[in-house]
Amino acid sequence: MSEKLFEPIMSGQLELKNRIVMAPMTRSRASATGVPSDLAVTYYAQRADAGLIVTEGTQPSANGQGYPRTPGMHSPEQIAAWRKVTEAVHAKGGRIFLQLMHTGRIAHRLNRTVDGPPVAPSAIRAAGTMWTDALGLQDHSMPRALAEEEIPSVIDEYRQATINALVAGFDGVELHGANGYLPMQFLASSSNRRTDRYGGPIQNRARFIIETLEAMADGAGSASRIGLRVSPGNTFNDIQESDPLDLYPYLAKAINHFGLAYLHVQRSEKLPQQEKSFDPIALMRSHFEGRIIATGGFDRDSAHALLSRGEADMVGFASLFIANPDLVRRFRTGAPLAQADPATFYTPGPKGYTDYPDHTSVEAA
Repeated sequence: MSEKLFEPIMSGQLELKNRIVMAPMTRSRASATGVPSDLAVTYYAQRADAGLIVTEGTQPSANGQGYPRTPGMHSPEQIAAWRKVTEAVHAKGGRIFLQLMHTGRIAHRLNRTVDGPPVAPSAIRAAGTMWTDALGLQDHSMPRALAEEEIPSVIDEYRQATINALVAGFDGVELHGANGYLPMQFLASSSNRRTDRYGGPIQNRARFIIETLEAMADGAGSASRIGLRVSPGNTFNDIQESDPLDLYPYLAKAINHFGLAYLHVQRSEKLPQQEKSFDPIALMRSHFEGRIIATGGFDRDSAHALLSRGEADMVGFASLFIANPDLVRRFRTGAPLAQADPATFYTPGPKGYTDYPDHTSVEAA
């Protein structure tokens, strides 16, 4: 087959050695205070053959945590632990971005290290449950609405976390604006009932993401070290978007002048494309002028076809990277792919995290 997946590409100011991206995946292996363990060093270094690694979602502040055992980027201990990860990836010739994820209302008080309810655009509890180590599955906590005068300080947390990430050696930072977390909560009218400058019409609902990207670019010294992830039409985490075909083209056009490293577009893997009212990847490709990473259920052949048609510039792979630390090599050689075990996606320890063998080890056994 053609070598399109394996061609180098410039993304922002970085030359990536191939177009295969390790997509961000929550793995819940950090300490209770959000410090990545030494297992994370091994985990990411094992996968450094990817053209780009985007880390698991990492809270920009203690108030941004919703899940148990997720890492942060707001304390000296966290910065030091992440530096071990970036040094290990760079030693193997890899590139790595940190994904900043503020969960907003997708949170439970038992998973957090700060008192008080989680924050959100509006005081609307998200339907559904989440895991807590203390009591098992629990309903999401009721959030409180951010006051308008508080929002700049939340945005500044992203700016400071971006600075911290670069101190820790990351090549860049991705804003998680997808999957029903805080930035998407501002975008969606179902979770944003505000009547101030951050709510109501599309221009106001998009303001939080735009101002956050500006702050992150300021912290990084250049927007070329910043990426954005979106998931138009995705209903995960109790999000309903009434106007995605207007909302996302507006957002794409509003950020075109930034010169971002990339726009990371996630489509749902659960619904066949023919059952969707639109393809989020095609939608954003037609309005965003920069590099696009497409993620969502691709295999080697479908990724190659997408790139060959010019519909994206890079392709992200998630669970395939969990079970196949040498995924790039397996794609190159056509070696069989191992299957990931969902039962160990979020459990502590090395099982299902750093113990998947590469293909050459399997063959030698």
